[in-house]
Amino acid sequence: MQSLIQIGHGMMFTLEAIFQLPTAFKVPQELLRQTHKTLMGALPLAIIAGLAIGVVVWIHLRDALVNVAGPSAMAYLPQALALAVVVEFAPLCSALILAGRSGASLAAEIGSMKQTEQIDALTLLGIRPMQALIAPRILACVISLPILTVFTAYLAIYSGFLTESLTGSMSFSQYQSEVLRVLTLRESLPALGKTFFCGLAIGISGCYYGMETEGGTEGVGKAATQGVVCSIISVLILNVFLVKTIQFFFN
Repeated sequence: MQSLIQIGHGMMFTLEAIFQLPTAFKVPQELLRQTHKTLMGALPLAIIAGLAIGVVVWIHLRDALVNVAGPSAMAYLPQALALAVVVEFAPLCSALILAGRSGASLAAEIGSMKQTEQIDALTLLGIRPMQALIAPRILACVISLPILTVFTAYLAIYSGFLTESLTGSMSFSQYQSEVLRVLTLRESLPALGKTFFCGLAIGISGCYYGMETEGGTEGVGKAATQGVVCSIISVLILNVFLVKTIQFFFN
């Protein structure tokens, strides 16, 4: 019974958060501050992830293509890398980074504000917490994740070229030409589109568990853990469903 009640609360919170999301533009300074905080917090991890993804995917794809089709298949390696990174690796890794970083921080921050009665004080002053606190933080996640994804994909693609440059078998102009040949809007836009939904899920998960915090400092820690877990699970589930859904509409 308790689980059903919690699911109901979560659904009501989600619907209210989505409905109130445009009100974040009424507090532009807070929205910009939260977006900057979210981006700068996740950017170092995105840099490391992008560089690592490009190198690792390049090495594995090169070995696989050479073993299956011979050395002549190396010409298609930039295209394969670009598609793998842009369509799947960059969006998913960026979303998981943001889930781990912001899912915990949002839950802990809002949970601490609730425990210290700051949210109650805002309510007494006639300020709606959903508009002043929740909406800007959720919208910041929605804005930040596509930017992180583009940045991660860019680094991954060109760290792949740096790996290839060690062998000296392909020039930068050839590499770039092959990458741009395959990265059409039909491939890029669906991948970027699903990041908006993942960012929304991350922001809602973190804020929801922050607002549900109970039990002092121990409750804040529990809320942070729940925020991370729910954010990651939401990202993985959305990634599965959105891939097929977006492909259906674009095809």
